[in-house]
Amino acid sequence: MATSKSSFLDKVLGRIGRLDTEGLHTVVQRLARERTFLETLFNTIEDGVLVVDERGRILYFNQAVTQLIGLQAGGEGRPIGEILPEVDWKKIARAGPARGEHVTRLEFEVQYPRPRLLRLYAAPLEGQAPGNSGVALILHDATEARQKTFEAIESERVQALTLLAASVAHEIGNPLNALHIHLQLMEREVKKLKGDGGRSAGGKAVSRPSVPSAAETALKLEQYLNVAKGEIHRLDYILTQFLGALRPSALQLKLVSLNDVAEKTLELLRPEIENRGVAVKTRLARHLTATLGDATQLQQVLVNLVKNAVQAMTTGGTLTVQTGENPDGVWVSVADTGGGIPQEQINRIFEPFYTTKKKGSGLGLMIVQRIVRAHNGRIELDSHVGRGTTFRIWLPLHERKPRLLEDKSQE
Repeated sequence: MATSKSSFLDKVLGRIGRLDTEGLHTVVQRLARERTFLETLFNTIEDGVLVVDERGRILYFNQAVTQLIGLQAGGEGRPIGEILPEVDWKKIARAGPARGEHVTRLEFEVQYPRPRLLRLYAAPLEGQAPGNSGVALILHDATEARQKTFEAIESERVQALTLLAASVAHEIGNPLNALHIHLQLMEREVKKLKGDGGRSAGGKAVSRPSVPSAAETALKLEQYLNVAKGEIHRLDYILTQFLGALRPSALQLKLVSLNDVAEKTLELLRPEIENRGVAVKTRLARHLTATLGDATQLQQVLVNLVKNAVQAMTTGGTLTVQTGENPDGVWVSVADTGGGIPQEQINRIFEPFYTTKKKGSGLGLMIVQRIVRAHNGRIELDSHVGRGTTFRIWLPLHERKPRLLEDKSQE
């Protein structure tokens, strides 16, 4: 069934020869109003709208196109292939009405004016002959949707990992507890041997040069027991830390200064840093606004980042810890002069159990990411192979400062 617009045009075209000047003026006014209405509507929506002719040249685009792909005013007439080289325009044109296909869908990434993931929907314009048809293109920004999908997948992965870790820790904890009890019993027996060492049943000393005395045997057993107890305590500590890292704990929010957190972290790790011969540079902001945060968990973030930075520098190097702020938030950065992270590994470093170190657990950066997100913050990563890596943690301000407009009247 014909639409009201097509009916109006059909009536006008059927009577165009009989219209006088006033009638033509009325028709033109109505068409101008409809054009203005449609342009206002298209410029209001967030999706980009382009109209391309059969030769692949742009006939129309709305304001959202400028924000998504940087096409500026006056771009009409330019080939779509120059603006979107990622899109195979010839393939889209061939997949039009000549093949009976109505909508073509594809995804691609653009780097200008900023890195985004775009979904493109292409549909042939109605009323055009096959092989001689223009195409309407809709550009949808799918960057945030993809990011939310990744976050949801990561959240499910962490939750599954936490459940697995809890069950494993429970199963390991039971035999550790039994071992600890039996080692205590053995320790008591060793003490008894030490008390009876070198004496016969009648209380007289017995000389047996070829056989180790009970005291010597007890001493060796005591050494073995100490080693076993130390290893059990170490296992128990590892399990405790592992569970504490994976099991999200409630934030104890208080006003905290990132300068204080950075200084305490460096003081805590100073022996390890000095042992590796790493130089430390601190560039802490003199007047840094406090923000709401959990000082203990934020220190855990910096401990992981500083340890990673120190371990990334095999022979000396420089560790730089810096703080700062802007009207949107405060930040702390940890930079090293190590070998850097290859581009193909950057997208995986926050995955559980993924590590570039021989003895790494692959959990440190995952823990960092979880704590930062719990603070409604974000992580920025800048790495160059052969030059080093910088992690910057952004946290929102407790009370945002007003953003002042520049006074350009004096320029």
